[in-house]
Amino acid sequence: MNFSSKLIEDAVNAFAQLPGIGKRTALRLVLYLLKQDIKTSDDFGDTIKKMRSEINFCTECNNVSDQPVCSICSDNRRDNSTLCVVEDFKDIITLENVNQYNGLYHVLGGIISPIDGIGPGDLSITQLIKRASTGDIKEIIMALSPTIEGDTTVFYISKQLKEFDIKITTVARGISFGSELQYADELTLARSIVNRLPFDNYFVKKEN
Repeated sequence: MNFSSKLIEDAVNAFAQLPGIGKRTALRLVLYLLKQDIKTSDDFGDTIKKMRSEINFCTECNNVSDQPVCSICSDNRRDNSTLCVVEDFKDIITLENVNQYNGLYHVLGGIISPIDGIGPGDLSITQLIKRASTGDIKEIIMALSPTIEGDTTVFYISKQLKEFDIKITTVARGISFGSELQYADELTLARSIVNRLPFDNYFVKKEN
């Protein structure tokens, strides 16, 4: 693309860095903002800057939050004896939308993937073990995407939790293998949470 303005070109290149945004879409967004009044553009830019500079990651579960402790962890109506382990904070949004879970969460920040250079030390597994050691948690639900990497992560964490008297379950496999949790439809995901399986039973069924 040839631009008559370096400012427009820089703005297009900035938008094009976003996932799923090509140069043409980026140009359309830039032109849209250009047609708005300056205050609209200023508000847009200020919102992004404020989000990036002021966002917190919950000190309890690693969820994104406006405060040091997120609204879920600070809600005394939640069941603090159940902990749902997810890959990313976007999975919390997905699970909260189905209204079938009322416990707490723990965000790993990824899954074990040697091919991508991600090992156990790169995830918040140590923090999870620390939470498990308090004795307050009775069940941990492993709600990771049903992929080889996801199952590897579940298996690794379950071995780390063996010394604790905690029930470990996984979401029922109404979610097809190889898919990501965030893309499951709400009905399937709701049933998977309600009909979760004991961790050992899942791997026995899978091997058979």
